Amino acid sequence: MGSLREMLKPESVALIGATDKDNSIGRAVLLNLLRKTNPPDYPVYPVNPNRQNVLGGRCFRSIGDVPSHVTLAVIITPAQTVSGIIEECGKAGVSVAVILTSRFEEEELRNLADKITAVRKKYGLRIIGPNSLGVILPHIGLNATFLKVNPKPGNIALIAPVLGDAILDWGGTMGIGFSMFASLGSRIDVGYGDLIDFLTYHYNTRSIVIYMETVGNAKRFISAARGFALSKPIVVLKPGRSEAVREFIDMRAGRQTGNDRVYDAVFRRVGIVRVAEVMDLFNMATVLDSPRLPGGPRLAVITNAGDMGIMATDKLTELGGKLAMISAEGRDKQDVLLPEQWYRDDPVDMEGEADTRRYMNTVEACLRDEGVDGILVIYTPRVFAGAVDLAQAIIEMSRKTQKPVIVAWIGGERAAEGRRILMHNNVPAYATPEEAVKTYLYMYGYHRNIELIYETPAEDIKAGAPLMNYLKTVVRKAMKEGRHTLPGQHALDLLRNYRIDTPSTAVVTDINQVRREIRQMGLPQSLTMRYFYEDKEEIIPLTKEEDIDDACRESKQKFGVENVEIILQKQPGVNSFRLKLESRRDPEFRTVLVLSSDVGGPDNICIGLPPLNQTLARRLLEGMDIYRALKDSEEEQQTVSRLEYALLSFSNLVVDFSEIESISLVLWVGESKVLAGDVKVVLARDYDDSTSYPHLVITPYPSRYMTNWSLPNGTEVLIRPIRPEDKFMYQEMLAELSEETVRNRYFGVREISDDLVVRSCNMDYDRELAVLAEIKKNEKKIMIGGSRLIYEPDTRIGEFAIIVRDNYQGMGLGAKLIDVLIGIGREKQLDEIEGLVLTDNEKMLALCRKLGFRVKPEPEGVSRVSLSLEN
Repeated sequence: MGSLREMLKPESVALIGATDKDNSIGRAVLLNLLRKTNPPDYPVYPVNPNRQNVLGGRCFRSIGDVPSHVTLAVIITPAQTVSGIIEECGKAGVSVAVILTSRFEEEELRNLADKITAVRKKYGLRIIGPNSLGVILPHIGLNATFLKVNPKPGNIALIAPVLGDAILDWGGTMGIGFSMFASLGSRIDVGYGDLIDFLTYHYNTRSIVIYMETVGNAKRFISAARGFALSKPIVVLKPGRSEAVREFIDMRAGRQTGNDRVYDAVFRRVGIVRVAEVMDLFNMATVLDSPRLPGGPRLAVITNAGDMGIMATDKLTELGGKLAMISAEGRDKQDVLLPEQWYRDDPVDMEGEADTRRYMNTVEACLRDEGVDGILVIYTPRVFAGAVDLAQAIIEMSRKTQKPVIVAWIGGERAAEGRRILMHNNVPAYATPEEAVKTYLYMYGYHRNIELIYETPAEDIKAGAPLMNYLKTVVRKAMKEGRHTLPGQHALDLLRNYRIDTPSTAVVTDINQVRREIRQMGLPQSLTMRYFYEDKEEIIPLTKEEDIDDACRESKQKFGVENVEIILQKQPGVNSFRLKLESRRDPEFRTVLVLSSDVGGPDNICIGLPPLNQTLARRLLEGMDIYRALKDSEEEQQTVSRLEYALLSFSNLVVDFSEIESISLVLWVGESKVLAGDVKVVLARDYDDSTSYPHLVITPYPSRYMTNWSLPNGTEVLIRPIRPEDKFMYQEMLAELSEETVRNRYFGVREISDDLVVRSCNMDYDRELAVLAEIKKNEKKIMIGGSRLIYEPDTRIGEFAIIVRDNYQGMGLGAKLIDVLIGIGREKQLDEIEGLVLTDNEKMLALCRKLGFRVKPEPEGVSRVSLSLEN
C-alpha cells in the first residue's frame, strides 16, 4: 500500500507530460526536478509518448517503460488523459502521484474522482490534486512544482492550495526556511489530515502553517491535527469571517461550507492557532515551539518612547489582552531607576534618556512581579541605549526566565541589526509594537488551547442509564411515520431519561382537558401548538386569567384538524437567567453544540463539539456572561456545576442519537436550579446508520470495549478504554513499579514525565486505543495494568505495548490485555499488530511466542514481535 512517507526517500521520480517546449509548465517542472541540491540522490525520468528525448536526456513512452520503481509520479498532461494515466501508475506500483493538471470540466472531475477512488482501493496509490501546484521537500532537494521559488531548508511546513508561491517568496525574504511545501488542489484523495499525519513523523518539521478555505475531510483533519498539536504547533490562516468572503468560498467549493464560528471552535478544541494575516503565519510559526509561553494575558509594556507604549496598549486592549499592573513592591524598587514623570502605571515610560542598565533593571523587576505574565520591551533609537548592546542584554536575561520576553525594535539599520540578533537567539523581535502585541496574544491563545487538551477533567459525570432501546424505537417510529418533529411527550422523555430537569409540563391529547390542565398547573405558563409534519409552531403566553379563554378557543379550532399537538409548560420565575442550548448540523463538521443568551446580539454565543467532558463543558460556559455572574458564592458555584451537568447530559443525548438532526431548548437558571423547557426535537431526513456515529467528527468514548474479567484468585477486574481523568490512577501505578518493569516498558526511561502520562490518557479513539485493568480495594479504584494499540491511517499495521503492575504479573493479565488488543485490531481490519520488546525481557517474549507472535531480533538489544490478523 502506498504511503506519503515514501516521498522522503524516493527511489525515483517520473514526470508524465515532460517537454522541453519553451514557456511550458512541463519544462518548468522538469527543470525544477533536475535541479537537485541535496542528497540523497534519485533519478528523474521524463515520460511522454510523443518524445524520445527531453532536455538532452532519454524520454520514456509510459510509466510502465521506466527502468526502476517510481516512488513519485508528477502528472502534467491534458485533463482527458489523466484518468488513464492514474490507472497505469497504479499498475506500475507508484506510491504517490501529484496531479498538476487543471481546467477539468465538471464531468471530467467527477469521472477522475471515481477513478482515483477505485485505483486507491485496488493499488494503494496516494494522489495529491488535481489542480495542485505541486510539492517541495527542500531537505532532499525535491521541487515537484512549476513555481520559480526554491525555498531553503528549514523547520516550517507550509500547506496552501493557493498563494503558495507568494507565501514561500515572502518567507524567503524574511530568512525563513521550509521543511515542506504542498498544494493539495482539489483534494480528491490526500487532504489536510493526510499531510498532517505525514508531517507528524517528519523529523525536520517543527511547526505547520496552513492557508485553508475549506477543511475537506473534517474528521480526518481533527484527528490528525490534535495528534500533531500535542507536541508541535499548527497555525492556520482561514479567510471567511465576512459574509461576502464566505459566499465566494462557497461558490469556489461548489457547495455550502462550514460556519466560521464553528471553525473557531474546532481550532480551539484541537490546539490550533488561527491568525488573521499572512504575516502572522510566520510570526507565530517561529515562536509557538518556544518553551516560554505566557501563562496569562497580562503584558507589561516597557518603552523609551511614550507614544509607542500608547500604541501597544491600544492594540492590547483592542485584542482582549490586559495591561499588567506592577505591584507596589515592584514600583518602589523601580523608583530609583525611573524618572519622576512616570505616573506609576503601565506602560512603563522610561523616556529618552533610558540606558541599557535602566532597561534591564526595569525588565528584571517586572519578571519578578507575580502580576506580570509577559513583557514587551519597545526600543526606539536614542542616545543612551544602543540597539545591539540592549539586544545582547535582553538575550541573556530571557534565558534565565520562563516568562516570555518579546521586543519591538523600531527604527532603521541599527534597529534591524538588533532584531536580527534577537531572532537568531530565539527572542521574538518585531518592527512595530502592534505586531509584537498580536504575537503575544496569539501565544497566549495557543497556550490556552494546549491547556485545554491537557487539562484533566474530574471524574466523569454520569447522566444515568437512559432507556436507550425504548427511546430508539420511539424515534425510529416517528421517522417512519414521516414526522419532522418528535412528539412533545417523547421529547420530554428524552430529556428526563438523561436526567435533565424540566419545569412542570403537560402534553394534551384531549382538547377538552386543556382548560383543566391550565388551571391545575397555574399561571404563568405557555401554550405551544406544534404541527406534526411541519417545522412550524405557535406559542401563546398565558400570564393572566383572560388569556385562558382565548388560548382554549384558538387551540380548539386547530386541534385534530391540522395535526397539531398542544404542550403546556409552567414558566419559571422572572428572575431566572435564560440560556438557549441547541444541537445543529454544520455542513462540514456535522453536529455542533450552540450555547447562547436567550436575548442578545450575534456575539453572545459559544460553540462546542460533542462529546463534552466536564472540562469542555466548563470552557463552553466560560464564554457566557452568566458564568462570570455566577462564580462568587458557594451557592452560585453549585449552580454552575448544575449547568455543567446539564451540558454534559445534553451532549450524551446528542451523541447517542444520530437520528436527531437538531434539538433546541431553553435553560432557566435560578434559585439553585437549572430547568430545561421549550424543547423541540427535529428528526433527520437523510439518516444513514451504516457507520457508527455518522453525525460526529470526534469519536466518543468507546464503551463497547468495556469487559469484566477475573484473576485466578477471584478478584474482579474491569478492563476498559482509558480516559483523561484516569491520569492520577495511572501516575499512582507508575510510582509503585519496579525499575525493571519501567525499563522493560519504557526502554530505560527512569522518570515518566507528567506530560507523557497526560498524553497517554488523552487520545483520539479513531487511531489509538489504550485499555486499563482496574480493580477496587476498600472502595478505591486501582490500576493494575494496561495495553495500547496505535493504528496509523496510512497502513494496516498496529503497534502495541503493555504494562502490568509487579504484584499482578504471572496471573494471566498480560495475555488478557493482548487478547483485547487483538480483538480491537481485527475490528479495525488491521492486517498485523507488532511491537518492540527488549531482547533480555524473556517473560514478555515467551508470552508473545505462546500467543503466536513471530519474534525477530533487531539491533540495539530489541526484538520485533508481530502477529498476522489476516484470515
